[in-house]
Formats: sequence, structure tokens, C-alpha cells
Amino acid sequence: MNQFNLRVYGFILNEDQELLLSDEYRFDTFFTKLPGGGVEFGEGILDALSREFKEELNSEIISSELIFLNEFFQESVFHKNVQVTCFYYLVKCSNIDSFGKKDYTIPFNTNGEKQRWMKIQEIDEDQLSFKTDQLALKKLKKLLKI
Repeated sequence: MNQFNLRVYGFILNEDQELLLSDEYRFDTFFTKLPGGGVEFGEGILDALSREFKEELNSEIISSELIFLNEFFQESVFHKNVQVTCFYYLVKCSNIDSFGKKDYTIPFNTNGEKQRWMKIQEIDEDQLSFKTDQLALKKLKKLLKI
């Protein structure tokens, strides 16, 4: 059956112009993406982003600005016949100093997720695992004139 999957992600930049990345292992695959995830039935896009930030980062969103939305067909990497539409926001949030205490080696092969900071100007788009993330990062860098 053909289905739709809505996803929402946040760009979080700290005062050192570092971007928070999420390294994850799921479906027997390691990948690097942005914090965020799936929109549940009955949720609005920003409600889902708030929930994901609470779950993944124990953080409250202070402000958000829509930066990118994929306006093209994108099939899910993990599920055949599922079309993915992703929304990307530039986010200010609470508890930012507690994020990204990298104490792990990548790639890892146990289910879970961990976050790390990386200088945004040092990130190549292909360091992100998914096409929509890569295009969203390219758009953010253009907006920030990086």
C-alpha cells in the first residue's frame, strides 16, 4: 500500500556556530541526521517538533522558523512505497548546554541515538545520510552566508 510519512527536523546552532547532529543506529543501519522525527497522526508539524525535542533532547522549543520543505518526491530509505515529506526549522531551544557531549565513536552498531556538535562551515552536505537533510543543510548555509 502507498503511504505518506511526514517528518520534522530542527537545526540547532550554538554560539560557536556549531550545528547539533544526531548519530543513530536503527534498522541495522548507522546514519547521521538532524534532531527530529516522525509526525504522529493527529499532530501538527510544530507539535511533533516539540514532542521530538522533549523526547530526544529533554528540551523545550523557544522559537522556530521554517527553513526548508522538500517539494519533490522522496521515497523512504527504510520502507518501500512510502513517500516522505520533511519540514526543517531553525530552532532556539532550552538546555542547549547539555547537548552533544560526544563520548562515543562513529559509526556504532547498537540501537539508539547520540548527539554531537560540529562546526557548520566544516560540515559537507554528504556527511548527512539522507538527501532531504543534505538539501536542507545547503539551504541553511546559503541563508547564513556560509
